[in-house]
Amino acid sequence: MTEMVYGSNPVRVSEPVIPKWWRTIDKWVLTCVFVLFGIGILLGLAASVPLATRNGLEPFYYVQRQAFFGGVALIVMIAVSMMPPVMVRRLGVLGFALSMVALMLLPLFGTDFGKGAVRWFSFGFASVQPSEFLKPGFVVVVAWLIAASQDLAGPPGKTISFALTLVVVGFLAMQPDFGQSALVLFAWGVVYFVGGAPMLLIGVVGGIVAAAGLVFYESSEHFARRIDGFLSPDVDPRTQLGYAANAIQEGGFFGVGVGGGQVKWSLPDAHTDFIIAVAAEEYGLILVLAILALYGVIVVRSLWRLLPERDPFARLAGAGLACIFGVQAMINMGVAVRLLPAKGMTLPFVSYGGSSVIAAGITLGMLLALTRERPRGQMSDVFRRGR
Repeated sequence: MTEMVYGSNPVRVSEPVIPKWWRTIDKWVLTCVFVLFGIGILLGLAASVPLATRNGLEPFYYVQRQAFFGGVALIVMIAVSMMPPVMVRRLGVLGFALSMVALMLLPLFGTDFGKGAVRWFSFGFASVQPSEFLKPGFVVVVAWLIAASQDLAGPPGKTISFALTLVVVGFLAMQPDFGQSALVLFAWGVVYFVGGAPMLLIGVVGGIVAAAGLVFYESSEHFARRIDGFLSPDVDPRTQLGYAANAIQEGGFFGVGVGGGQVKWSLPDAHTDFIIAVAAEEYGLILVLAILALYGVIVVRSLWRLLPERDPFARLAGAGLACIFGVQAMINMGVAVRLLPAKGMTLPFVSYGGSSVIAAGITLGMLLALTRERPRGQMSDVFRRGR
């Protein structure tokens, strides 16, 4: 009788997870990631064979490992992209805490693999670089703190986030890893700026960073050597930068042809830090521009979908993740063409690496989760909740 008078409550049938995920996900970004991974495998077939030959391994040993780690990264990306923002925040906080503990233990148990910087834990069959996993968690934690500071009677999140940034940068500089330190500072600056920081404060932080760079230049031989090599008007053709510059010049517009490149036989890091030089030599400027376009689509599309976002945490974390992903790609390619000093940073989803590609999968998974289409309600609902 009650239902006849007042009507029955409609039964909401929940949409299955997979169809809902597919309906709300940014398919353009998802497609670009898979294309980048395919390009990475294609370039790995050329770049990693000489390294395997020098190490007495099967010709496609590193390609197989790249395919395995890349497959794991894509699975992780899809799994994380299905999470709601609150789960992304929890994952980010947990990942950041574990990565910080690992970062603190590096001076005791880490190794440098002969590269002059203690950045890895070596387990024999594989190695782990904690700073790669630190970055997405750091962005999420900083976004959470700054978003919380915008609430009435909220914590001083901006001050706490700046202090946390200094601690993280300090541990990264101890390795030394100035490239990741700069990337972490940039990520904090992006999140802080989007959260409403004054330009004067950003300028002051920039001045502090420049002063710290001068101090490190005077005190760190590793840092000074890279800066001097970058500023030198002449490039030693026997260095990695020399080989990379020559390969890019040789490639021209259309490249020398598949398998015809020579830089992969000279560059020890052709499959990681200088993978773009292999692409430019064998496939020419066309492939390089295509790779640039793919990264550009990922960043611009993500920022565009975040514009109407009303959740401060999702907006801040998404902007930070998108920018840190795009800037890492810019740094890698900028080093190869000598626009930036050598940083030892991989090209996301294209370069060979276990830690880097899985961390990139986590980063893009979080970004895809935060940019999924969600019901936003009416603007009047926002004011009604504030009463």
